[in-house]
Amino acid sequence: VNSQRDELRHLVEEIPDSKLKYAIRYLQFLQEHGEDEFMRKLASAPLDDEQETEEERLGVEQARLELEAGDGLSTEELKRELGL
Repeated sequence: VNSQRDELRHLVEEIPDSKLKYAIRYLQFLQEHGEDEFMRKLASAPLDDEQETEEERLGVEQARLELEAGDGLSTEELKRELGL
């Protein structure tokens, strides 16, 4: 366990400052949902091997820009919107 924590600490130190907010969000998500059955299945799902379409690429880029601008929803906000 200590070697895994050491490896994680090393990885965190290597994350560029511009990406730290994403790392924090991901770690918070893992802390909240680490043993969630859906997330275990999602993590073990095969990678998509189809070529990304231009429409998909543009959609992802738009989503990234919105997220960087702070227009994204937290997990709790999304749950409220979906009535979960």
